Order: sequence, then C-alpha cells, then structure tokens
Amino acid sequence: MSNPFLSPSTLPFELPPFTEIREEHYLPAFEAGMAEQLAEVAAIAGSPEPPTFENTIEALERSGAVLNRVSLAFFNVTSSDTSPVLQAVDAETSPRLAAHSDAINLDQALFARIDALYQQRAELRLDPESEHVLERYHARFVRAGARLGEAERNRLKEINAELASAQTAFEQNVFADTRAAALVLDTADELAGLPASAIAAAAENGTALGHDGKYVLSLKSYSNQPELESLDDPTVRRRLLAASLGRGAASNPALIRRMVVLRAERAALLGFESHADYVVRDQTAGTVEAVESMLTGLVGPAVANARREAEALAAEAGVEQIEAADWKYWSEKVRKARYQVDASVMRPYLELESVIRNGAFFAAEQVYGITFTERTDLAGYHPEARVFEVTDADGSPIGLFIGDWFARESKRGGAWMNELVTQSHLLDRRPVVVNNLNIVKPPAGEPALLSWDEVTTLFHEFGHALHGLLSDVRYPLVAGTEVARDFVEYPSQVNEMWAEWPLVLDNFARHHVTGEAMPAGLVERMKQAEAFGEGFRTVEYLAAALLDWAWHTVPAEEAPHGTAAAVEAFERAALERYGVAMPEIPVRYRSGYFAHIFSGEWYAAGYYGYIWSEVLDADTVEWFKENGKTIRESGEIFRRELLSVGGSKDALAAFAAFRGRGPEVEPLLVRRGLAR
Repeated sequence: MSNPFLSPSTLPFELPPFTEIREEHYLPAFEAGMAEQLAEVAAIAGSPEPPTFENTIEALERSGAVLNRVSLAFFNVTSSDTSPVLQAVDAETSPRLAAHSDAINLDQALFARIDALYQQRAELRLDPESEHVLERYHARFVRAGARLGEAERNRLKEINAELASAQTAFEQNVFADTRAAALVLDTADELAGLPASAIAAAAENGTALGHDGKYVLSLKSYSNQPELESLDDPTVRRRLLAASLGRGAASNPALIRRMVVLRAERAALLGFESHADYVVRDQTAGTVEAVESMLTGLVGPAVANARREAEALAAEAGVEQIEAADWKYWSEKVRKARYQVDASVMRPYLELESVIRNGAFFAAEQVYGITFTERTDLAGYHPEARVFEVTDADGSPIGLFIGDWFARESKRGGAWMNELVTQSHLLDRRPVVVNNLNIVKPPAGEPALLSWDEVTTLFHEFGHALHGLLSDVRYPLVAGTEVARDFVEYPSQVNEMWAEWPLVLDNFARHHVTGEAMPAGLVERMKQAEAFGEGFRTVEYLAAALLDWAWHTVPAEEAPHGTAAAVEAFERAALERYGVAMPEIPVRYRSGYFAHIFSGEWYAAGYYGYIWSEVLDADTVEWFKENGKTIRESGEIFRRELLSVGGSKDALAAFAAFRGRGPEVEPLLVRRGLAR
C-alpha cells in the first residue's frame, strides 16, 4: 500500500494530500513514524561525537518527520470529521504515543547530552532563540522525569500510558453523549421564539439524524445553550438545559477519578505538591498562590455583579428568583427593554461569508497587510473545509489557512485552531493552519446568519490562526502558538476587538439582502447590553476555572469516588468553598463534559489562563486605541514583538518589549465591570 504520509507532500506549502489519504493509512503511518523517530533518537543519543547544539538539539528538531505529518493530520481529522474507524485508531495509538514520548524523554543517554549542553550554555554563545530552545528542551526532559530513578521512571511510563487511554475514552464518551443528548421536539410550535431559519435548520437536523418530521437541537460544548435566550416555552428551555448539564454524568465519573488520582501521583513522583503546582511552575503565573489570588480576588465583585443582574431578571420575569434555564431568556428581554437591543435584529447584518471576507480577512489586511485568496484547486479534509492562500504585504507567500465553520455530526463541539504544517526556518516550512467552529448550517440556499457571540468566536479563533501564520522562528519547538498555556489565549483575545472596530464593523456588518449598514448605535447599545451580562459571564467562567483548580489541587487520597453522585458532590462543595455557587448560573462546563481538562492535558489546571491572558488582552486593546499610531503601524509592532516570535522568548518579556512595561490589571477590571 502506498502511504501518503511516508514522504513529504508535493502540494503547495506541504498541505497534506487529503484526496489520497484513507482511514487505513493512519495506523501504519503512526507505526512507521514512531519507529523512524526512535531510530533517529538512538543515533543522536549514541553518537560518539561530543554533544553540540547542532548534533543534539537541532537533530532532535529534525527528527520524527513522518510521525509529525501523520499526527498533525490525524488529530485534526479526529476532531473535525471523525468516524468509528478513526476513533478505534485513536484509542489504540494514544497509549502507544505516550509510551513513545516517554521512550525519548526518559532516555538517559540523550538527557546526558542535553544536560551537558545546558550546563555549558554560557560558553556556547548561542543566539537568543537557540539558547531559549536549549533551555526549553532541558526543562521538558526534567519535567518529564529524566532525573528520576529507574523504578520511578517505569511507574511514570505506566501513569502516562493509562492517562492517555483515559483521556481518549473521556473525549469519545463526550462525543457520543453530546449527540445522544440532542433535544428532539415533535412540533415547530415548541421552538417558538427562534428565528425561522433556526427552526428550518432544526427540521433539517432532525431529518439528518433519523428523526423525520421532527426538530432536533444539537448541543454545543458548553452548558448554557444559545437557544435558551430565544425559546418562549419554559418547559422546552428546562429540557434543553437539563440535557446539556447531564452529559457525561453516567459515562465519565470513573475516568475523572482515575485521571485526577494519576495526575496527583505523577506530580508527587516529580516532586510537586499537586498537578496544579506541576503545571503552573512552567507557566507565566509561576505559582499556585498567584493563580489562586487572582481567581479568588475576582469572585466577590463578580458574584455581587451577578446578583444585581439576577434581581433585575427576577423583576422583569415577575418571580421571586430567576431559574437557571430562564436566565438567558430574560436577559434578552432586559436587553431589549433597557438598551433596545434585539439579538434577532442583529443577525441579518451578520452573514457568515461577509464576516469572514469583509470582517476577519479585511481586518488582517488593515492591521498586518496580509491578504487571503481562496484556492478552490486545493482540497481540505472535508468538502466544507475551505483553503485560502495567505500573502504578505510585499507579495511574498506566508502559508495556507483552512476554514471549517459549520457543525456536523462527525465534528466535536466547540471552536479551535489546529496546525497541519508548523512554520520553521530550520525545516524550510511555511505554516498551514485550520480554524474550526460549530455554526449551525442553514438550509440549502439560505445564508448563515450569526449571533454576535458567534462573530466574536470567529474573530477569536482567527486570532489563533494569525498567531500560527505570522510565526517567524527557526525551530518548530517554539513556533506560533507553542507558548505558555496561560499566554496562548492572549493574541486571540486581542483579535476579538477588530469585530467591533468601526472601520471593520462597517465593512462586514451589512444586511445580507439590502447591503445596508447595521443601524448606527446598535453595536454601541449591544456593548452596553453586554456589560449588563458581565456578572453572569464572569461567574460562569470563574466557576469552571475554580472547578478545574479544585480537581487538580485535591490530594489523591481525597479524590471522590468514581460515581455520578460523588462527582456532583465534589463539584458542589468546590463551588461553595470558593464562593461561586449560584444555582441560577451553571458552571460553564460541568466535570462530565469538561473536555478542556479531561480530554487531554493542555488546559488541565490551566483553564485559569483565559482570564490571566485577558489581563494582557485588555491592556493591549487600550494601547491600540490610545498610542496615536495608525492601525497598520500598531499592527506591525504587535506582529514583530508578539505574534512572530511565538515561544522563542519569555512570554512576559515579549509583552514588555511590545508594551514598554509589564501588564496592568485595571483595563480588565473596567471591561468586566469589576472596578471598585
């Protein structure tokens, strides 16, 4: 069998040849890739030559070409367009990939070479990026357990393999549970309040899922479903929220307990007090105390703000206390009454194609001078995945951007950015990046009209894409979004501001039929209305961040039993302990479907990073507004000092180089309505 992964792609920018790739190619490519890299690493570790940066660090950066190609393609496709075959491959390869990483990171001869270079780094006279890469390699191996004894290393391998299997099982359970929990309704009357296009989409969704003649609301990845703000029938609202909150309650508690216990054991093995301690020591936050101080310091003002909102909603609804399923519905009523803002009135001005081309792409051209040209001759991994070539202001090529914006049954929930090719001057590679969203696909022939939240999400994920596209480093280890996890959301959050920047907004917010601009003042009133909801949004987020924190600071011996009741009790106790338990505001992700922290480890004990990054974001938005430079001049500075450097220098040093000082928290407090 000819396997496309075994040699570099000949397509532009090494785009994977998706028209040639079949499901049966992945597993053999993984096996060949792991074998190839282990042979390469053995040659590096066993070299009779004294270690040099070139024959050790650069050699490691060059290793694993086949494994890199198949991994980037596979994990993108399993998220975006999975199948039972791909899920089986994922389940089989996850523990093997964990063992493969351990075989490299715990190789004593290899670590001895890296450690020797690290100890003499001052004499090597490396350039700043190379020195930083050497330091990151050394830290990676130490944190992976390279200094442990043999018995401890063997136990660590067992833990990592079991965690990999558990994380994959959790993700697949969430995928199945989310689809099974979709709300099936018998009549269109039950959907009263939704736009006609949304009702038609629910009917098409019903047909697609085998419920002919019925209406199906598929669930988003988070707790409070967007339809809750429009559905007039309170019974339907309660059914929808209950379906959302119940996901994973039966299938995932035992996995949650096992992962929490294993992560705590691994942290102790490596000399840390908790998994949170293990994670944060390698982030910009630095200490558990710094994170806890920031999160808990926001709780009081946020809860007070949310309680004021709850009182206003109860008054509007004519009840003593607002219920969770009714919060978003009555929030929309208050927005209409107080601010003359109706979400349904905005949708006709927020057509997807215009938001993409006249919004996100236009903003990137205004700020960074780059342009996007669709390449219909290049195929993505799915017919709905569209490929665009990205060109710099001087006409030079940058890379490829793939946009995959619609929801489908084979795609997991949420929104994210992936890489298919990582930028690297060492490997002479330009980036290929992907954005995935879950916008409900409209009926054939009708436009996709977005909510303002969906517009913001599109700009946010596009910010991650720009971080990858504008990377300009030598080593793949530090390219693009390979930064501290509590820093990675910062550039993407900054990019959200362009959605409401007057020049950009006027260019994309046009009525999809008449071409008229969105009515003057509507966005300003919308921003005022959003300020009313900051209490809800901050409490909803803080509850999730603190729930993550609770799971990853609990000692292994105190972890709850792996039952639904025990997990629910742990959640309730944690939220009460931190002061964010508001029954009217469900946590943004309950444990059973908290994929950020249990489907993998990138955000485990790291969900706090969104608001940690938002401190930098809010400060940066102020700089863009007040520095006296043109958008283009400001964009060049931000690109040069932040986006292009990736993780090739200390994150806060990069921020200081851009901002001229360290971050200040006041702009965030003002934005979130928390300033005293």
